[in-house]
Amino acid sequence: MYICKMSEELFPVRTRPVHLPSLAVGNRSSIQFVTVCVRERRPVLANEAAHALFRSIWRDESLFRVGRYVIMPDHVHLFCAPNTYPAEPLSKWVGYWKSRFASAWPRNRAGKLWQRDFWDRELRSGESYSEKWAYICNNPVRAELVPSAEMWPYVGELHPLSWHD
Repeated sequence: MYICKMSEELFPVRTRPVHLPSLAVGNRSSIQFVTVCVRERRPVLANEAAHALFRSIWRDESLFRVGRYVIMPDHVHLFCAPNTYPAEPLSKWVGYWKSRFASAWPRNRAGKLWQRDFWDRELRSGESYSEKWAYICNNPVRAELVPSAEMWPYVGELHPLSWHD
């Protein structure tokens, strides 16, 4: 574990993400922002076959509903919301679809497809959903893959996720 010294106290520096459980508060929405990366950041995902496979797996799974997503060459960003009450752990669902994708992916001959873990963040408001979406849908432009976000073909929405306080 790495340690950094700050204000005369020692704080551990995270080398792996912490996956906190969803906070169920009345009827408040719970929307998760998830990023999953390909092992060694190999650029294998930005194609129509991967896009169709993601959509098929996410549509068939019932633990979480996938809202908007962007598939980049070496990672995928998505928004999802629990579809059961109480919510199943996000890590269980992400592990499930990563495994299904890897076993069905014909280009997965070089060993493990995915990085071991993933990054997630529970959104706090509808505004943060809009802000994060505006940021990630422009990832292909920042990566100089297309001149405008509207031109990137590996983007979509399976289920509208709305925010309710």
